[in-house]
Amino acid sequence: MMNRKDFIALSSLGFLGLYACGTSNMMNIRKPLAIQLYTVRDAISDNLEKALEKLAELGFNQVEIYGYDGTFFGKTRTEFQSILKNVGLEVISSHHTTGIVHSTKGTLLNDWEKSVEDLHFIGSKYMVCSYLFEEERTLEHYKKLPKLLNQSGEITKKAGIEFAYHNHDFEFEKFDEITFYDFILDNTSPDLVKMELDLYWIAKAGLNPLTYFEKYPKRFPLWHVKDLKAGTKDFTEIGNGTIDFKTIFEVREKAGLKHWFLEQDSSDKDMFESLKISTDYIAKNNFFK
Repeated sequence: MMNRKDFIALSSLGFLGLYACGTSNMMNIRKPLAIQLYTVRDAISDNLEKALEKLAELGFNQVEIYGYDGTFFGKTRTEFQSILKNVGLEVISSHHTTGIVHSTKGTLLNDWEKSVEDLHFIGSKYMVCSYLFEEERTLEHYKKLPKLLNQSGEITKKAGIEFAYHNHDFEFEKFDEITFYDFILDNTSPDLVKMELDLYWIAKAGLNPLTYFEKYPKRFPLWHVKDLKAGTKDFTEIGNGTIDFKTIFEVREKAGLKHWFLEQDSSDKDMFESLKISTDYIAKNNFFK
C-alpha cells in the first residue's frame, strides 16, 4: 500500500501510473530539490504541516529551516521530526543569528551547544550564521566576528555538522580597503567556516560569484538560488530575472557546491504560484541537476 510520503512524491513527478506498474523504485532516483522555508513563512505561520505538504506536492524533498529558538516552529524536536517524516522532507541546513544584539535561544552566543544537539537530532548537515542586524554592522563587531564563527564551527564539527556564513549585500562594502566578506574568508578556518553564497545578494552588490570561486575554491558548499528583476532589482522567480545561473552552475565543482536552496524573499504573486514558476524553470534546465 502506498504511504502518504510516496503518494506526494510520485504525484509531484507524474509517476503514479508507473507506480501501478510496479516501478516504485523510481523514488530512489529522485533529484534533490530544496527550499529555504523563509520563502513560505506566512503559510508556515498559518499552518506548519499544511505548508510543508504544499511544498512536497511541488516536488521539494529537502529544506533549510529558520527561526529555531529552542523549538522548531513551536514544536519539540521529536514533534518536528515526526512532521518531516510524515510529509517526506529532510532538513539539510538551519539558519541562526549571532546573539550579539538579540541574545535569544538558538543564537551562536546563547547555549549554542543545545542548538547543535537539537539540529543533530533532526539530522541537519549544516548550521549557518544567517544575518547581522544593523546594530552589529560596526567595525568593532566585524573584527570580532571571525573568532566567533570559528568557535561556533568547532562546536558543530564535534557533532558532525558543518558551519557556514550566509551573506547579504552589506558584506561587500569596504572597510580598511577590504570588503567584510573577504575579511571573513581570510580570517576564518576553511575547515571550520564555509560560506553559503546568496546569488541574489552578491549580484545586487554588483560582484561576480565566479571571482570568489576562483579565489576561494571549495569554500561555497551551500548556495541560495534566487533571481534579480531587471530595473527594480526586486526578488523574482528563477528564470524571470537577470542572473546567469547557467554560467554559475557550470563551475559548481570549483565552488565546492553540495546543496542549493531555492529562495524568494517576497513576490508580487501568491508565493506558491511563484514557486511553481521557479520549479518549472528548474525542471527544464539540466544545469540545475
